[in-house]
Amino acid sequence: MKNTLHRIFLTLLLLSSGSVIAQSITGDWYGSLNVQGMNMKLVFHIVATDDGYSATFDSPSQGAAGIPFTSAVRSENTITLSANNIAATYTATIENETLNGIWKQGVNELELKMSRTDHDSNGPNRPQEPKGELPYKSEDLFFDNYPADITLAGTLTLPEGNGPFPAVILISGSGPQDRNEYFMSHRPFLVIADYLTRQGIAVLRYDDRGFGVSTGDHGSATSVDFADDAASAVAYLKTRDEIDNEHIGLAGHSEGGLIAPIVAADNADVSFIILLAGPGVSGVEIQKQQIESFASMMGLTPEQIEEEKGNIEQIAALVRETDLGEELNQKITEFFLSKMPEGDAFMGMNKEEFISQKLRELNRPWYKYFIDHDPAEFLKEVNVPILAINGSRDVQVSPQNLEYIREATSHNSQVTITEYPGMNHLFQNCTTCMMSEYPNIEITISPIVLEDMSQWIWDNVN
Repeated sequence: MKNTLHRIFLTLLLLSSGSVIAQSITGDWYGSLNVQGMNMKLVFHIVATDDGYSATFDSPSQGAAGIPFTSAVRSENTITLSANNIAATYTATIENETLNGIWKQGVNELELKMSRTDHDSNGPNRPQEPKGELPYKSEDLFFDNYPADITLAGTLTLPEGNGPFPAVILISGSGPQDRNEYFMSHRPFLVIADYLTRQGIAVLRYDDRGFGVSTGDHGSATSVDFADDAASAVAYLKTRDEIDNEHIGLAGHSEGGLIAPIVAADNADVSFIILLAGPGVSGVEIQKQQIESFASMMGLTPEQIEEEKGNIEQIAALVRETDLGEELNQKITEFFLSKMPEGDAFMGMNKEEFISQKLRELNRPWYKYFIDHDPAEFLKEVNVPILAINGSRDVQVSPQNLEYIREATSHNSQVTITEYPGMNHLFQNCTTCMMSEYPNIEITISPIVLEDMSQWIWDNVN
């Protein structure tokens, strides 16, 4: 799922983040770092303080901004920026309004040149994103999840005319996401909403609870809570005169494809669901599939693959048998310490910070629920039309999940299952198909997939 592998990529990103200072070193600096053939845009912000300087950085391709550096020290014509939480430093020479330096982390040393000019101010080319005047209505709105006492903020796009229109609610993948599901400089939900609305289908997309403009606490929620949010979106659409109440569907990407069946299994107002790279097995099994998908990139031997799978099982067992809190922190800490080699660093990070990161990931309600959630239990209760699709080269949710979905929905005669050759987790035609390639691909989602989704919806509406 998007959350586990996103962490791997973020570690890689922070392998490559720098920071800067210049003759007048305060202000913004722009540059790109080449990480395994991928150009990653970075923006650094330097400010003067009573004690010297402080710095933060943005990574637009990750949708990350304001990430702090722990120190920014200038000496004559050099600047050193440190990010202790990832055991990384950037040291550069200041000359002629540029910073020429080296980013170091673990065994990695990467050149990084920064300047005052943003040569990519318009961002990467995204030809599918709508521009100019739209041929449909776009309305920013709010709706409530009353039992949870939270308000969700979203955007409803409505085709031309009076309706009523069939509608689709978009459900994002793992981790806090905005209404466009912004990820690695792509906005998949913006593109999907634009395409479907032009085809006469209304689309509601919204910020996850506790993110963007939505209220609530994302960190304390599980997939069941997110399902309640999606059900609240269904209830809201039923109040709109422009919406055909007999044809309201859900389209979930990644973890969203796990959430949609939870809602549909117990909600008669859902008339169809679309699973975009949705899982068909438990979270533990998804993580083990991910190890296999990433094995070649990580250089793992068959023995190491099995060892990593065993580690996942052991961690899951600790989380199952222990209440969330300090006791679980202690057990997780002991587990990782027992696996780490001698020395102060591990995987290019300070050991203490590495373990702290794992505690934040594993000692929370979402993970405790995720590891044992079986999508089949809910898919077996879904009796409305289902479209389940995957890319054949998806390394985050393996296409083998389609077979598990097929088995779980064997009672349902209204199921369409499609595997798209040569596509990744975002349904892009890809070369390496690893996550680091996502931002370098101009197309956000294959036009073939968009066309098939629209046609499938209309086939079931008609």
